[in-house]
Amino acid sequence: MNDTDHAILAFELEHWQYQGNKERVIQERFGFSPNRYYQRLNRLLDEPEALKQQPALVKRLLDRRDQRAQRRISRDR
Repeated sequence: MNDTDHAILAFELEHWQYQGNKERVIQERFGFSPNRYYQRLNRLLDEPEALKQQPALVKRLLDRRDQRAQRRISRDR
């Protein structure tokens, strides 16, 4: 994991009330589009080092990712 990966995990620990604000800060802080940021975050969640560094956060985000996937599967049936 590099410094940006650590910064992404720390950023995900912050609480966001409005998604639009988070997307604006993503662009300002990381210089990524929100889509690129979430692609990188999803890859990061599959890294054992991320789980080791922030186990509660990674597990929570993996659960959220799995729930969204299940909703998509249910919706597509």
